[in-house]
Amino acid sequence: MSTTVYAWNVNGLRAAARKGFLDWFRDTRPDALGVEETRTLPDELPPEIRQPDGYRTYWAPAERKGYSGVALYTAAEPHDVIVGLGRDEFDREGRTITAVYGDLVVIVAYFPNAGPKGRRLDYKLAYCDAFLEYCEQHRTAGRSVVFGGDLNIAHHESDLAQPDQNRDQPGFLPEERAWLDEVVAAGYVDTFRALHPDRTGAYTYWRPFANARERNLGWRIDYFFVSPDLMSHVVAAEIHPDVMGSDHCPVSVTLDLPLKATRPEADDLP
Repeated sequence: MSTTVYAWNVNGLRAAARKGFLDWFRDTRPDALGVEETRTLPDELPPEIRQPDGYRTYWAPAERKGYSGVALYTAAEPHDVIVGLGRDEFDREGRTITAVYGDLVVIVAYFPNAGPKGRRLDYKLAYCDAFLEYCEQHRTAGRSVVFGGDLNIAHHESDLAQPDQNRDQPGFLPEERAWLDEVVAAGYVDTFRALHPDRTGAYTYWRPFANARERNLGWRIDYFFVSPDLMSHVVAAEIHPDVMGSDHCPVSVTLDLPLKATRPEADDLP
C-alpha cells in the first residue's frame, strides 16, 4: 500500500474553488492534501469544499481576514492533529498544521514571504528556525517526518529560471537559502531534487505578469522534505505544472507506506 501526499498554494481557496479545485480534487483523490494560503474561514466555504466526502479536514486560519491560512485534507483519521507551532507570533498567521499517524508525522506549512526589500526577513527567519526546531522535536521523540508546502525559498540556482536577475529578491536571499542548507545538514531530503537531480525548468510558482507561466519563467519554492529514515520509502516526488487555478501548482510525494492512525508508544507530542 502506498500513500501520496499533495501540497498546493491555492492563492485563496474560494477563488480556487471557482477555478476547478473540486474537480481536480475528485479526480486526484489524494491520501492527504495540504492547502496553503487559504485566505478564508472554513465556515465561508461550501460544504463540498469544507468537508468533501471521505475526508477529514483541519484548519488553521489567520486572525487577519483574507490572509494566509493552511488546511489539511486527509482520508485516514490521524491519531492527533496539532495546529500551529505553539508560538503565538507565528500561529496567529495560520501557517502550520501537523497530522500524527502513529510514528509518522505530516506537516503542512506556509512560510512567510520576506517582503519587499526584506522587511519581514527577520520574522521569516525566526519562523524558519522555530519550524526546524519543531521538526527536530518530533524526530527526537522517535517519529519520521514529512513536511511540505510553500517554503517561499528557491534553494539553488537551478530552482528558478533567472537567478542572476533575482539575487537580491525575497525568496532567493542568501539568508533564506542558508536556512535550507541547515535543513539539509540536519539530514532532511528534498525529495524532488533527490529523485530528479538533473531536471531543469521544473518550477512551482510563476509571477502573475509578463506571461511568466507561458514562458516558464518560474521558481521552485514548493517542496516536500522527509527525514532521512524515510527516503528509502519515497517512490515518487512530482511537480504538476499542468494543474491550473493558482499562481502555484501542486507538488506531491509518494511513500510505500500507509497512513495509519496507530497510537505511538511515547505520547509526548511537542
